[in-house]
Amino acid sequence: MRKSVMSAQKWNEKGVDEHEKDNLSEALSHYTNALKLEKKDLEKGLYYRNRAAVYSDLSDYEKVIEDCNSALKLCCNDALYHRCLALEALERFEEAYRDAETIISSDPNNKVFQRLARRLLKIVQEHKENSHTSPKVSEMLDLAFDVNSSEKEREIAMNNLLVLARDETGAEEIFKKEGLSKIVQLVKVEKNEKVICSAIRIVGELCENNFSRTKFVMKHVGLSWCLELMNSTSTERVNASQYCLQNILNTYIDMNNKPDSNLNEDLCEAQKEIDMIMLCLLYSITSRTITGPARDAIIKLIMGNIHCVTMLDWAKRFVELRGVQRLMEVASEMEEYNSESLLDITSSTRTITSVCLAMVYKNVYKNCDDEKTFTNAVDEFIEDKLHSPDIQSKVRVVVAITTLLFGPSDVGNAVVVKEGILEMIFVMAGTDDVLQQTVALECIVAAVTRKDKVDAIINQGVNILKKLCESKDESIRVRALLGLCKLGSSGDPDATIRPFADGVTKELAEACKRLLINPKKEKNMRKLAIKGLSYLTFNAKIKAELIEDQEAIHTMIEIAKTGDQSVLFGVLTTLVNLCNAYDEQEPEMIELTKFVKYHFPKESELDDDNFEERLCALAKAGVISDLVNFAKTDSQNCKELIARVFNAICNLLELREIVVLQGGTEALLSLALDGTVKGKKLASRALVHLGLTIRPEVAFPGHLITEVVQPIVNLLNPECSVDENCQILTALCNLAEVNDSMREHIFKGVFQKIEIFLNDVDNSLKLASANLINLLFLSREVAIQYLEQDNSRVEYLMVLYKDENPDIKFAAAAALVKLTVANKEACKKVFDSNFWLKFLRFLLTNPSSNIQEMGIIFVLSMIRNMEDFAAKLIETDIIGLLRSLNKNDTVQNKNIKELTSIALEAVAERSSREGLIVMIRWERDAACRLGQLDLLNRLEKKLWVYEHTKNVPLNVYSEFGKILTGRRHFC
Repeated sequence: MRKSVMSAQKWNEKGVDEHEKDNLSEALSHYTNALKLEKKDLEKGLYYRNRAAVYSDLSDYEKVIEDCNSALKLCCNDALYHRCLALEALERFEEAYRDAETIISSDPNNKVFQRLARRLLKIVQEHKENSHTSPKVSEMLDLAFDVNSSEKEREIAMNNLLVLARDETGAEEIFKKEGLSKIVQLVKVEKNEKVICSAIRIVGELCENNFSRTKFVMKHVGLSWCLELMNSTSTERVNASQYCLQNILNTYIDMNNKPDSNLNEDLCEAQKEIDMIMLCLLYSITSRTITGPARDAIIKLIMGNIHCVTMLDWAKRFVELRGVQRLMEVASEMEEYNSESLLDITSSTRTITSVCLAMVYKNVYKNCDDEKTFTNAVDEFIEDKLHSPDIQSKVRVVVAITTLLFGPSDVGNAVVVKEGILEMIFVMAGTDDVLQQTVALECIVAAVTRKDKVDAIINQGVNILKKLCESKDESIRVRALLGLCKLGSSGDPDATIRPFADGVTKELAEACKRLLINPKKEKNMRKLAIKGLSYLTFNAKIKAELIEDQEAIHTMIEIAKTGDQSVLFGVLTTLVNLCNAYDEQEPEMIELTKFVKYHFPKESELDDDNFEERLCALAKAGVISDLVNFAKTDSQNCKELIARVFNAICNLLELREIVVLQGGTEALLSLALDGTVKGKKLASRALVHLGLTIRPEVAFPGHLITEVVQPIVNLLNPECSVDENCQILTALCNLAEVNDSMREHIFKGVFQKIEIFLNDVDNSLKLASANLINLLFLSREVAIQYLEQDNSRVEYLMVLYKDENPDIKFAAAAALVKLTVANKEACKKVFDSNFWLKFLRFLLTNPSSNIQEMGIIFVLSMIRNMEDFAAKLIETDIIGLLRSLNKNDTVQNKNIKELTSIALEAVAERSSREGLIVMIRWERDAACRLGQLDLLNRLEKKLWVYEHTKNVPLNVYSEFGKILTGRRHFC
């Protein structure tokens, strides 16, 4: 065919054909020919848009925009989408986003356009942030390093830089503008402690999750810079330095765990840096030139990272490099010593050291040879000390054993029972030297855990302890009484071996309270009083008396706020006892303590059920806000105790609002994300309690509402009780009612776990799961994703629908309807099953108008998504059911009549000619039975027309639908 006789439409059709074949140059030529010939604006706009699509495939985005502009002038709005994509490709993001907004306004429900708009909005916001961040960083750097600025202005500038550094854009800007070198120079001469701490933290933020910047910091700033700054008596500076070094380690450890073969060079460097940092920390443990707070921070860093570097097997290396001996050296130190040759320690150093020993032992325990190396290192240290004839060495050995008992207690117990050790401790306890008596008594108390571990102490030590109870030294007397108290609670029901009468317990408790509330007593004495109460409060009478003594409770809490972890642990233990917050099925809390070991009896004849009253009393005394502050501790075991108390409080309905009002939600979330396995479960359980009875927006304000989902989901476990799992699912249901965003967030984390319960034998679990699924499907996005992951999942709901329980049946039916509305694949699945008709009858004949409405919506969605559904439908009695609902004046749901009208019209419009004839015959027979002669006459006429006409126009179907619904009559 010659070019001159080709019409514009033909050229366009040829262009479409060539474009589909990916012959882009030919398609371009044909569309151009079409544009030359076309005179009508509408068609010309379409051709411009088609040619723009070809230019887009050729990545000629300027030409795309040019053609789209031409198409839009001619009212071809479809070109807007192509122009938007071209603008995005040219990184003209703001213009592209404006186009996306225009597209969305014309088609707000289009998911493709929604995703495009969200993507562009995020990019535009990031670009705006970048444009604002750069000058902000420059301004703050100038102000922070300006010697003429006031001290307050420089503090504010450094704080602002710290905030900026926490964002990747800000961190990169600070790095590009040589902020790092300026900070390093500043710290050398700076006198303001707040500015120094902010500067150190900024360096830490620059290193977070960024290997290249961390590599630069380690090369040009160095590890020694962090360690020098850490060597301070300022808690803030030590914490900042520890944070900085931890971020560096995190980045290297993360690199170490990436299984990417392309990262070999970086991986090798990361391993070298980890090795170097850990070695420096190891050799710094016993440095005599560092401060006590710095030593604590170094041991914490070792403790927190030794298990992470598994590829380097650092726990084993730590033992081989005599790290255990170094820790034992620190473990043997006492604050009471006053000698220049001793290491500088804090009141928490031994506590931290005991936990570090436990962590090292835990990581080598799985290997018998490594475990033996660990125990040999302990034995070597003790033997070396005992070779020295002086008393001080023996005292240090006993102190080290005590610290060991608070960490890897199995190793500590093995040492205690070695020949001569226990005898040495008893000899020291029997001397007149207060220091020897003190360390011996502490070791005896620490060694008392279970009955099978303390036979030797009971047999040999009771008389010594009783004698020391009469000591003139108050601290010795109290320690001896504590030892007797702990022996008495060793768990043996045989009263004949109890070392003192019941009245002594009350007397000891009174003595502890007197010591506690006396501000003139030295700190260590008051610490002993707290520890004593932590033992004594297993007794119900002691609990009842202590809870009435508000002064003692307040004093105990105030002392715990000083930061001494051993005190905090004792206070929290007492609170756990007051709340009965230990597990009833737990005979003891093994390896829970950091500094105090104690026994939880299976059942105490002295305990009671009045703990709810005590919980209310504690809440009234302001303990909840104190727990919120205590939750900031680094101690994992203290966090578990806090979680126990919180969980007990949240069990009481009347206290839950107080927990929320006093900031308990955020504290519980932090406890649920970081702590011991048991502690995280307890904190998550407390979050469930809050979510059960308080509106989610109130219980979990702001960002917390999304963050609480995962801890709650993690609790779901088939091994938990039915009640526990039902409560978790109910709390998730409450969260799912908030909005679509929450539903999508829950779906990502929970669905695989929910499906486990769909086939559970317990109806309450099945119902709770089905209800949650039903709520999640309120989000169309969730319903789509549900089948995108596995389109056979609809069968789960089909099985549930067949359940005998009517509530489960309803929940499954509602979920299926929502699925069919959202997803064509779901319609196919339901239609391919052999029960879709039974399912539909169940919905339409249900007494509940809400379920009837669901049935009509199901019909509409199936008609929309299944071409032959309408034809199948007219062969059933469903049309009659729909018409009955439409005509039934007793139906109170206003939507039903409107929806049935729409459904019947849809059936008519989608039906074939043969289907229409069947429908008319069915309607004619009904009119005949009811004696509706006028309607019968009209239907007979229509039936004759349809039976003798091959092509029935589409609008006739619609008119017929209106006859069926009674909305219009043919003449």
